[in-house]
Amino acid sequence: MASNELKEMLNKAIAMELQVSIQYLWQHVTARGINSETAGKVFKEIAIAEMKHAEAIADRLDYLGGQLTTKPAPIQVGGSISEMLSLDKASEEGAINLYRKIIQKASEEGDVTTRTIFEGILRAEEDHHNTFSTLLEKD
Repeated sequence: MASNELKEMLNKAIAMELQVSIQYLWQHVTARGINSETAGKVFKEIAIAEMKHAEAIADRLDYLGGQLTTKPAPIQVGGSISEMLSLDKASEEGAINLYRKIIQKASEEGDVTTRTIFEGILRAEEDHHNTFSTLLEKD
């Protein structure tokens, strides 16, 4: 079965997914200004995707016999839409870095299922990162 190190990494991933699920949802609710309708829809859509990631990771960790965390990583909502997007871009960068490490660790341990799950989630996180980066671009 999975090493304790891999299980700890999966719990960190769950905490990060819970964090951004809440963070992006609150941003959806609190976004103000001329771009709030567009940004708000993006925040809500990605918040829902992140909650699905948390569920998939939790299912895998439970299968591996790990103890599931219920505590999100620190949540940072921000004020302006550009501040929100900057915080979100940084959150996605943190997830991308962690998920690459999880993929490597799962490969080292011969855990094909965990590796495959995280390869799919990594693709989504890179897409989220691209979305936030694009919205931050200036004309």
